[in-house]
Amino acid sequence: MQPPRIGVDDSPHVRDRASQAWAFYRDVFEILAKAGIPCLIGGAYGLTFYTGIRRDTKDFDIFLRRSDIDRALDTLSAIGYRTELTHPHFLGKVYSGGYFVDLIFSSGNGVSPVDDEWFQYALDGELLGLPARFCSVEEMIWSKAFILERERFDGADVAHLLRAGGERIDWSRLVARFGLHWPILLAHLVLFDFIYPGERHRIPRQVINDLLDRLRNEPERSKDPTLCQGTLLSRQQYLFDLQKLGMKDARLQPTGNMTADEIARWTAAIEEPH
Repeated sequence: MQPPRIGVDDSPHVRDRASQAWAFYRDVFEILAKAGIPCLIGGAYGLTFYTGIRRDTKDFDIFLRRSDIDRALDTLSAIGYRTELTHPHFLGKVYSGGYFVDLIFSSGNGVSPVDDEWFQYALDGELLGLPARFCSVEEMIWSKAFILERERFDGADVAHLLRAGGERIDWSRLVARFGLHWPILLAHLVLFDFIYPGERHRIPRQVINDLLDRLRNEPERSKDPTLCQGTLLSRQQYLFDLQKLGMKDARLQPTGNMTADEIARWTAAIEEPH
């Protein structure tokens, strides 16, 4: 598998920068592997693995368990790389020049922690000349389905993953991954029907019918009229609801998985690259 392109053209300068980035990514991945830290590949490289779509990318996404993040950062720091636990609820970073690697152990909204199931269903492959394991298509869909920001919308990635992986998807497991958030999956499946009207056969009708039955028959999902679940989809676009309308944040414990401090830190970083 060839890495996604880093630049927007094929000039010698861009090719040189791409080579530098790939060398850095490969080094980080190899260091973690030699340290015995289990890692999975996702992000743009994972998307390419499943769909064949190649796109410009400024970083490299590695997924690992929360229990391994401190050891991973310490190992890379000891080699000489600059590291940081950027957001303690889900993300660390490794830097080299203008490049960085994201070490991801959950999701920004706290919904999708990297647990043993990520590793149990990962697929074997090769990347940057090294053996690699890729996040399963179910976990990629689950984690991407909630990213519906103004500046970043992963709905197209979800549609492409559904199209490319429809026959291999374990639908029972995927539905179970969404849990109480199953309406998000249903919304993406409805969008898939619209995007690819000639390929509806890739989504089992029974899956959609079961979810529609839930929608029709399930009692009201929340008795609390002040709860806002939009914050699970966008950390910015529902601040008005929280700050001006006084609604409750679905990310906040015990409803969600995040503390008030984690939410505040994640909100303060809205204008920063992540």
